[in-house]
Amino acid sequence: MAGAKGNGEGKASAQEQGALFSTVAAPPVTAPSPAPRKANGRAGDKADADGKAGHRQRLRDRFMTGGTAAIPDYELLEMILFRVFPRIDTKPIAKRLIARFGSFAEVISASPERLKEIEGVGERAVEEFKLIRAAAERLTRGEIVKKPVLSSWASVLDYLRLAQGFDDTEKFRILFLDKKNTLIADEVQGHGTVDHTPVYVREVVKRALEHSATALILVHNHPSGDPTPSRADIDMTKQIIEAARPLGVSVHDHVIVGRHGHASLKALRLI
Repeated sequence: MAGAKGNGEGKASAQEQGALFSTVAAPPVTAPSPAPRKANGRAGDKADADGKAGHRQRLRDRFMTGGTAAIPDYELLEMILFRVFPRIDTKPIAKRLIARFGSFAEVISASPERLKEIEGVGERAVEEFKLIRAAAERLTRGEIVKKPVLSSWASVLDYLRLAQGFDDTEKFRILFLDKKNTLIADEVQGHGTVDHTPVYVREVVKRALEHSATALILVHNHPSGDPTPSRADIDMTKQIIEAARPLGVSVHDHVIVGRHGHASLKALRLI
């Protein structure tokens, strides 16, 4: 009997526990929330692409409507880089270039080595800048070819400054003219350092005779940016004048170009 009593009590207890468990509400089951779409997902990529395309088209429209006067230097660089980087934002690269070099002219005239120091600039970007410079140089040179040089002096100065005014080392150039002051040849006679270029008077005169030139315009650049002539510049010019005169060759001028302008020894009455 004692054992039976124990079994009965066990069954009652189990039933009571079952009833108790049945009265406790189960926690609601909720479906997991969908993971938020990442910004770089398809929708984000499409939005970014649309934004870049819209920005680029607005720049192009402004350029076509107002020309270069309608856009600052960094945006002109930005547009040039569109072809190099068809899918990325080129504004940060353009702004880094302007911050380092200061102007559009300085950027396209900078050496490949210096350009590659800028984050985002590689071979393709350098190639594009060099192409722009070559085109500009060809265009300005075309303004003085087959024309009396002295009657298109402003164009001559534009060409010379573009050709070497922004270079990091000195170059000595000669423009050879015929008796009508038309350009026969344009040659770089020497490459130097940041502050000196060797010039050999005899070689200058010899080259003038080989071209049958009757006049010369001497040119060199000051990488410092200041075109003020030095005593050595003046003395060298006078030596060439004295050597060329007996052979019927005159020196019209010696022009010094730099980042900040130019200086004419003739205009300064130094020759």
